[in-house]
Amino acid sequence: MDGLTRKEVDKAESKDFALGGKPMRPKDAATLILLDKRGGQHFVLMGRRHMRHAFMPGRFVFPGGRTDPTDSRIPVHADLHPAVAEKLAAPTRITRARAKAIAMSAVRETCEEAGLLIGVRAPFSTRSPHWREFAENGIRPSLDGLRYVARAITPPGRVRRYDTRFLAAWRDDVACELPDGGSTDELEEIVWLPIADAMQAEIPAITRTILDDLQYRLTHDPELNPGGPVPFYSLRGDRFVKLLT
Repeated sequence: MDGLTRKEVDKAESKDFALGGKPMRPKDAATLILLDKRGGQHFVLMGRRHMRHAFMPGRFVFPGGRTDPTDSRIPVHADLHPAVAEKLAAPTRITRARAKAIAMSAVRETCEEAGLLIGVRAPFSTRSPHWREFAENGIRPSLDGLRYVARAITPPGRVRRYDTRFLAAWRDDVACELPDGGSTDELEEIVWLPIADAMQAEIPAITRTILDDLQYRLTHDPELNPGGPVPFYSLRGDRFVKLLT
């Protein structure tokens, strides 16, 4: 069992602390780490959060956001790999439908924030406005390429609290890149960075830790085996504790 002391959390994250109010229950969220391998190096896609945001303003992050339960009802080309679905559902005993919604929210947010559509070219229609870009571009979302690589819960006392599942996919899983980028302005300066460089960027401490874990895993498991270990970070006392699931 490994841990990070609170002193290792960047001072700039103090902006995220609430000034008071009731304890907040973490909300389900998902983020997608898009990977690309070039010249023996692994690159990750990141974008800088707009300074107007209350949660982690100005930080480089992966595309992602809060899970919408209706995402579970969107038809897909292929569902989650069984091992990934089991790992998403088992620790908190959520339903498979909720596990699908969590994964789909990562795909949806990647489209909205970065203009990248994960899926395959195939007929697709939906009444949901959140998936309009997929329908307009003839992309049917697909989850079979997603891998579950980490989970982290925002510590108590923050402006926002999330139970975030970090999923990974490869650039080859992107079926369409929108020429004008995403439909929101949540992320600016979207860039592909080598993992080593991303770890030196202005990122949250937990993101740096998860990138370190991911780099180690890619060294020993370059294909990201869907049944591989998933580190889980949560605050115990004054330490961020790492458990493996």
